[in-house]
Amino acid sequence: MGRIQPPGDLYEDMKSIVYTQHGGSDVLSLVERPVPEPGPGEVRVKVHVSGVNPTDWKVRTAPVWGPLGEQGQVPDQDGAGVIDAVGEGVPGERIGERVWLWEAAWQRADGTAQEYLTIAQHQAVALPDHASFELGASLGVPALTAHRCLTVADGGPTRLTPGSLAGRTVLVAGGAGAVGNAAIQLARWAGATVITTVSGPRKAELAKAAGAHHVVNYREQDAASVIREAAPAGVDIIVEVAPAANAELDHAVAAQNAVIAYYAGNPEDELRIPVRVAMTANLRWQGVLLYFFPEEAKKHAVADVSAAVADGAFRVGADAGLPLHRFPLDKTADAHDAVRDNAVGKVLIEVEQAAG
Repeated sequence: MGRIQPPGDLYEDMKSIVYTQHGGSDVLSLVERPVPEPGPGEVRVKVHVSGVNPTDWKVRTAPVWGPLGEQGQVPDQDGAGVIDAVGEGVPGERIGERVWLWEAAWQRADGTAQEYLTIAQHQAVALPDHASFELGASLGVPALTAHRCLTVADGGPTRLTPGSLAGRTVLVAGGAGAVGNAAIQLARWAGATVITTVSGPRKAELAKAAGAHHVVNYREQDAASVIREAAPAGVDIIVEVAPAANAELDHAVAAQNAVIAYYAGNPEDELRIPVRVAMTANLRWQGVLLYFFPEEAKKHAVADVSAAVADGAFRVGADAGLPLHRFPLDKTADAHDAVRDNAVGKVLIEVEQAAG
């Protein structure tokens, strides 16, 4: 069986954002390219929304993963849209399916900042009708990263389900960030008691909206004392965005056998660990970077995040603690700059409107 697409469906060129050299956001160009055809095991997706993450602008600025190919690179790992054609080996029933996309630009030249893309069918995940494309494009990097952080503790769980973290206390550093927001929502869905730290009143409101039980403003409160009051036995899992800056606090509030899962940091950061304190607590520091997860961990994360979305436990928007910042496709450079400049919330590119 060859490629399947809707009868009579004719395609002209599509709009894509491409960069052919590394650098600032000014290297991003809007170009016309042929609509791609799905190969064996692939689907073609009409992209409605592209999600922008820090990894997207960081790999654009320097050859982090190697040189660019001759055709350049379409940025952005995450997105959401509708399957409109399938390749050999993919059921034709998938045409018309709403999907969310993950790792679209990892080790391949075609990210989600374009009107159509082809991708391996397992990276186009069914999106329920009640879930918006904005939600779908906000999953990917943040949600899968948060899932991994919540499932690396000794003794598990390795999967998240309602009640799987019952009896555990989770500390989320930076609860107003995209990964922090995802971690709060997933931990709440899994039954954990969730504490989060923030830097100000507005971010505290967002963290509460995400579902955190306890919110600590570390600039105005003695964070260690407040966290210990909320969790006298210490916290079991710490989802850490700034390990170098927060190591002292993390060690002060960690429970026996806790894990500190860190997913961010500057290249020049160095982590200082008090050997005796960490050893006595049987404490573990765990680095987390999505692209290098074990394949089984990725598979579990995608399945569990999808289950949370289906349950209505994953939301986006200001009322869910994650304000949305929308840009048209031809303003992708501005979207990347907004993420670089630490926009609070989720930055999205409305790709579908470009066709108009």
